[in-house]
Amino acid sequence: MRTRTAPLALLAAVALGGCGSEQSALDPQSPAAHDISKLWWWMLVIACVVFSGAVAMLGLAWVRRRREGFPVVETGARRNLALVVIFGIVIPISVNITLFVVANFVVLSRTDAPAATRGRMTIQVIGRQWFWEVRYPGTAAVTANEIHIPARTPVTIEAITGDVIHSFWVPQLNRKIDMIPGRRNRIELYANQPGVYRGQCAEFCGLEHARMSMYVFADEPAKFDAWLRKEAAPATASPDPAFTKDGCASCHTIRGTDAKGDIGPDLTHVGSRSTLAALTIPNDDGALADWLRDPQHVKPGNHMPDLDLSDTDVRSLVTYLEGLK
Repeated sequence: MRTRTAPLALLAAVALGGCGSEQSALDPQSPAAHDISKLWWWMLVIACVVFSGAVAMLGLAWVRRRREGFPVVETGARRNLALVVIFGIVIPISVNITLFVVANFVVLSRTDAPAATRGRMTIQVIGRQWFWEVRYPGTAAVTANEIHIPARTPVTIEAITGDVIHSFWVPQLNRKIDMIPGRRNRIELYANQPGVYRGQCAEFCGLEHARMSMYVFADEPAKFDAWLRKEAAPATASPDPAFTKDGCASCHTIRGTDAKGDIGPDLTHVGSRSTLAALTIPNDDGALADWLRDPQHVKPGNHMPDLDLSDTDVRSLVTYLEGLK
């Protein structure tokens, strides 16, 4: 009995695993996401009706397998052909065309970013293996893996890639868009209320694709303005000697210092972030120390090398980096 129920239990767990609200397109928190969710539900209802009809036909065929013809309808080649044409061609084509028109000419137009961006807030998001670089044009603010936007305000996201193809997707706020080398793509983010919304790279981009996530923080406008002013300010602390000695400055930038590397994330205010390594680990002393000691163990394949740091250097770097707020 256990051997029979185990696969069913595993299948149920997998199915229910996609029902969480942290990153669900069925928990819309914006007008665009609401349109997408509504389209999904309509498609599910239509698919269920069509599937139920097909199952009913199969059941009827099995029950009447020893009798010719269709019940009620007279037997005849022309009538049978008419039924095949109606149920096998006309209805499927009509349903598919209707869904295509609604999805592409109604829902898609509502989820697009407007053509004109003048006067609108624009945030530039650059996808890299495997983190998100976030820039706020017109300011010096640069952060990573955490996008802050003002709640109840339309914001245009300009998405580009720094290496391979990525895909930007925050399911609760809008549809996904691709990030293709040499091209710029745009999407609008709008949050109905303050909150934290999880996003993900939705295009396979290499070994750590599954751990290339982000948070979108929708703040009250006044709180967002304060955050942006603070994020745009340079670091107030001088670099720790270990940061320069161990080569960290060759890959990372800390604005206001001589560290101007452009390979890894900007660390100017890294201590204020809630996670590290694109939401892979929490941003606390223990997790940061483990990351510095052996980054490949935490996130295999990432581009940060093992620097063979001493315990003294690790403690010094943790104190310094966690103080960058």
